[in-house]
Amino acid sequence: MSNESVDLRSLMPLLARHEGVWEGVYRYYDALGKMVDEHRSRLICRFPDSGPYPYHQTNHYRWADGRREVRDFPARVKDGRIFWDNDLITGWAADVPLDDFKRTTMLNWVRKGEPETYLYEMIQISDCGKYRHRVWHWYKAGRLLQRTLIDEEKVTTNWAEFEKRNPEF
Repeated sequence: MSNESVDLRSLMPLLARHEGVWEGVYRYYDALGKMVDEHRSRLICRFPDSGPYPYHQTNHYRWADGRREVRDFPARVKDGRIFWDNDLITGWAADVPLDDFKRTTMLNWVRKGEPETYLYEMIQISDCGKYRHRVWHWYKAGRLLQRTLIDEEKVTTNWAEFEKRNPEF
């Protein structure tokens, strides 16, 4: 299936509910449950009308000590999933058809340069579409390395207008 002709909203209707701008908090815990990091986030989840990537996510992270980081995740479509392959990760995301309530999206990826480190993510979106909660299980050589818990609220569905009004982001 060519990326240029994919109607991603029809192919993955649950994922389409994630389109927009999300703000939240990431909390990282070691394998024993001790918090090892926390930071604020703003994610822009785009479904562009044209271009090589039918899905494009940009993550903005902000720590209390003033540090900032931006990560960009354009994705292609193949076999009913979106796929990433960038400098940081290779992986996929897909709606979970077994979820009768249509709330669950699953992801898997491997860190580039760390082939023994991989992650599974489960995203739950609320029925109203305004809230989502995510959990990441990180593994290294088959053993639990850490967990990440993410709580987010949708700021707007109109990511294009948001980006016009917030060019510094």
